[in-house]
Amino acid sequence: MRLHTEKIRPPRALWVPFELGRPLGVPNDAPFQTRVLCAALDLLQRTAGPVLEDYLEDAPSGAEEDGEGWVCPISLPVPDSRPEGDAALLDEIQAMRSWYDLARRRRGRTAVGTSGMEIEEIARYLAAWTKGEMPDKPPGNNEMDASTLLRVACDDIKAYYSEGATAQPGRNGRNPSAKDIAVWFWSTTQAANLLLKLRQVLSNNEDRTLALVAQFLIVPYTETDRQPPSSLRRSPNPP
Repeated sequence: MRLHTEKIRPPRALWVPFELGRPLGVPNDAPFQTRVLCAALDLLQRTAGPVLEDYLEDAPSGAEEDGEGWVCPISLPVPDSRPEGDAALLDEIQAMRSWYDLARRRRGRTAVGTSGMEIEEIARYLAAWTKGEMPDKPPGNNEMDASTLLRVACDDIKAYYSEGATAQPGRNGRNPSAKDIAVWFWSTTQAANLLLKLRQVLSNNEDRTLALVAQFLIVPYTETDRQPPSSLRRSPNPP
């Protein structure tokens, strides 16, 4: 964020014209990423600061710029015909399992796991919050307060879906772009509906920290105008 960097004035900073959240450009392009890293490390040669330098090379185009389609990793019901309730979410998570496992094997790593819960456990834990409950912490999570556990549980479920989505390439063999995945996730999935409802339910919680997490850290600001389908604004039935 260039404006933030100008105000903070770190000793050395490289501003890059890439998509937010992609400071090295597009995934799986090691030569390009290496050039960005080298440009940042070259700033260590400067003897005076603060330095704020622009990186002038644009990132290689993603799938959407090339006009190539991306295939959704699983078949989802159209929005008006989605089933309701926790069971539908758990079915969706199970359908994503093979794609997530494939992505994890290919990378040899995953961002899922910060909460210490299995993904199905996360789904039930977050659904409980939407019903006005304050669920008990799962065993092994006593070191996290409720707001921290809520945040990292949301991060885990978003990572589970986004990593699984990258296992299905576009027709040109490239990974889907971050925009592809965001549009797919926030427009079509039960998980997104859950997070949108969670934000709606907790934004006015009497616990100010929980309310702030709900307002700013669960749903990206670009998606905050979305609303859960009317059927999902009611508390879903337990599975």
